[in-house]
Amino acid sequence: MDNYLIDTHAHIDMLENIDQAIQTATEYGVKKIILPCAYPNDIEKVFELTQKYENVFGLLGVHPSEVRDWNDELSEKIKEYAKNPKIVGIGEIGLDYYWDKSFIDLQKEVFIKQIKLANELKLPICVHDREAHKDTFYILKEHNKNSTVVMHCFSGSLEFAKECIKEGWYLAIGGVVTFKNAVKMKEVAKEIPIEKLLLETDCPYLTPEPYRGKENQPAYVKYVAQKIAELRDTSFDEIAQITSQNAEKVYKI
Repeated sequence: MDNYLIDTHAHIDMLENIDQAIQTATEYGVKKIILPCAYPNDIEKVFELTQKYENVFGLLGVHPSEVRDWNDELSEKIKEYAKNPKIVGIGEIGLDYYWDKSFIDLQKEVFIKQIKLANELKLPICVHDREAHKDTFYILKEHNKNSTVVMHCFSGSLEFAKECIKEGWYLAIGGVVTFKNAVKMKEVAKEIPIEKLLLETDCPYLTPEPYRGKENQPAYVKYVAQKIAELRDTSFDEIAQITSQNAEKVYKI
């Protein structure tokens, strides 16, 4: 069988035409799509989409920008939905110091609660870390006991990447790697062990070249794979095969 791709982070619930995007993804060789949750109100929607589409799997959690809407009843709701095999992780959770630093303590508190929830459910964690590398790293190191960690949309230096890999974490790389000025990202994509690499789009955001400026979609993870293959001086097939095996291992899909 030909090698296929897995988009490990795609907000397909935010796309204009979900059916069309999934159809196009299939045509591009994207066999599986992982849909993360960002807003508390989207938990049901994410779950429903995983039930509607055979090749869509879900992550449940609350994005750091939305933690003011967190309440502990959400833990119970997530536990209930996580009984379904199509829910394969907790995410996206973490810290974001880019937009608003006024509620950092609350971000940390809810991040820790969701790490503990993932540990309890024995599910992997999909981590959003934007301009909060140090705090994200130490909170995970201190509070995560048994969950596999995926650093979604990795944006750190090669040195930070190596520290994460030392902890056994996976790094997910998206469309930014195709941008001309993304020097740091290219270095990370080239140098990290391929066994720790995942592919993603983060659609509808961060559309790769040659479609930058348009709505991103899971099909475009192909361009991420092509760019990484070029950077690593290897074949597209090797990148597709190994990153898909990594995704299947992490999320047990």
